[in-house]
Amino acid sequence: MSMINNLRAAVRPARRRADDSYDTLRPGHAPSAVVDCAVYQHGKRAGDTCSPREAARRVRAAGGHEDGRSFSWIGLHEPTEAEFEGIAQRFGLHPLAVEDAVHAHQRPKVERYDDVLFAVFKTIRYVEHDQLTPTSEVVETGELMVFAGQDFVITVRHGGHSSLQELRHRLEADADGAGLLQKGPHAVLHAIADHVVDNYLLVADRLQTDVDEIEYDVFANKGGRGTDVGRVYQLKREVLEFKRAVTPLLRPMQQLSEPMQRLVDPDIQKYFRDVADHLARVTEQVHGFDELLNSLLQANLAQVSVGQNEDMRKITAWAAIFAVPTMITGVYGMNFDYMPELHHKYGYPMVLGAVALICVGMYRGFRRNGWL
Repeated sequence: MSMINNLRAAVRPARRRADDSYDTLRPGHAPSAVVDCAVYQHGKRAGDTCSPREAARRVRAAGGHEDGRSFSWIGLHEPTEAEFEGIAQRFGLHPLAVEDAVHAHQRPKVERYDDVLFAVFKTIRYVEHDQLTPTSEVVETGELMVFAGQDFVITVRHGGHSSLQELRHRLEADADGAGLLQKGPHAVLHAIADHVVDNYLLVADRLQTDVDEIEYDVFANKGGRGTDVGRVYQLKREVLEFKRAVTPLLRPMQQLSEPMQRLVDPDIQKYFRDVADHLARVTEQVHGFDELLNSLLQANLAQVSVGQNEDMRKITAWAAIFAVPTMITGVYGMNFDYMPELHHKYGYPMVLGAVALICVGMYRGFRRNGWL
């Protein structure tokens, strides 16, 4: 709570101008939380890596958001409150958004704080596995927070995957020929959203293979036994984790592409519309996976029930067959002097033959009816 109170005080302009003690990110003394920090002018990286304070100074000297072509991009990985507090003061970040960025475990969303957009993305990585087991980890999740202001972009990443380093290098090299860095911080926000959603598409394609494998196992000829229900349930849990990352993000992406969103440049809104379309496709796939796995669980349980019924029918049929000789021998095992065929010369083989004939007849009858 002390941090939040300090941040609420820090967003007041007078305090922010007076307090320059936040900058512990001087060259050679940068904490491990800072992955990269640079200034971009006219779509090109200006100078080498610098501290956030130096980046803010350079942007201000170049005209900042007044020319619409200069901004800073600060990338952090799992910062502590102390490491992030100074940056939040310098750029006037809202305390609630700062708290979400530091502590993570947030629901995917896009919020607006004055002229700053705060976006939360769930990053997904497919975990390679030779065979799906009841304890297999199929997807690994992380979090990525983005602050996009008029002249800055701050990214905060949680988790050991989905690094933005490759994306930053690709934008700097303008590999796509789109010149997105010339369009400012909101173009970077789009690039990050597109990067995250593209990973969703890749993971969805890999999950399709796992779902197809489970579907084949469930309906393969296994004597009505079905597959291991633990495998189906584990994959369903992993798909549910994926679903929680994808579904809440669809509406915010659609809102960023709507004309009513005046904070985002209309040219950038077209790009967000493409991201929303891709995200809608992933959402449909994930919902389809979830529904299909529900059906597979029911089908597997039905197969187990059918298998148990078949076992009971077999047991009942054999019990009925063995009941015949048991009954007949039980009758002839009684100690009475006057019983039919008791002293007949061929009485014993006749009884055995009758027992065998009855048992064979019952066996054929059960086989014909599918009980054996």
